[in-house]
Amino acid sequence: MSSTKDIREAVEAELTFDPLVDASDISVKNINGDVALNGTVPSYPQYLEAATAAQRVTGVKHVHNHLSVELPPDNYRDDVQLTTAANNALTLNVTVPAGIEATARDGNLTLTGDVDYGSQRAAAELAVGLLIGVRNIKDEIVINFGADPGDVTLLVQDALDRNALILDDSDVEVGTSGGTVTLTGHVRTWAEHDAAIGATWMANGVSEVIDYLVVTG
Repeated sequence: MSSTKDIREAVEAELTFDPLVDASDISVKNINGDVALNGTVPSYPQYLEAATAAQRVTGVKHVHNHLSVELPPDNYRDDVQLTTAANNALTLNVTVPAGIEATARDGNLTLTGDVDYGSQRAAAELAVGLLIGVRNIKDEIVINFGADPGDVTLLVQDALDRNALILDDSDVEVGTSGGTVTLTGHVRTWAEHDAAIGATWMANGVSEVIDYLVVTG
């Protein structure tokens, strides 16, 4: 699949096919594999799923998710209700460390606090992302940095080498500056891309991941 029209039509078909997405108000633009999603969806999970669906299409190299969430009236929660629900969800989730807090403003959640691992920050987002009334999430959780950059590089490289989705002859390279890890090179699919990013975030001392990976399709 090589033409702009073919990729755009394939993404549109995938969005329509996905039962977790209401694609009726989504428009798709594609320029050489750079796909932009515009329009509205009725929930935050659909906002995330729409991007995931687009990534499944052969030839898609990048997805720019410009969708906005327009909640149905029955799904609206005021700031106090949503803040309470979000903090309850964080407290009840065993994968989220104590001290993570959420505040809501017009359906937009802001997460704050400190964690030791990027996977814990992701767990906090996941804990509140499925709540009714969420329009978007701003993650301001700080990842504590206490590891030597050289150790971080080795930890990430070893994790990538162990991952079954990443080929032994992969040209993915790891660069570390402080707690910031930069990934460069090529991956075949978005599944391989996500595996590399996920493995990187699991390493102790990683506070930021800069993604320069190229999906070849």
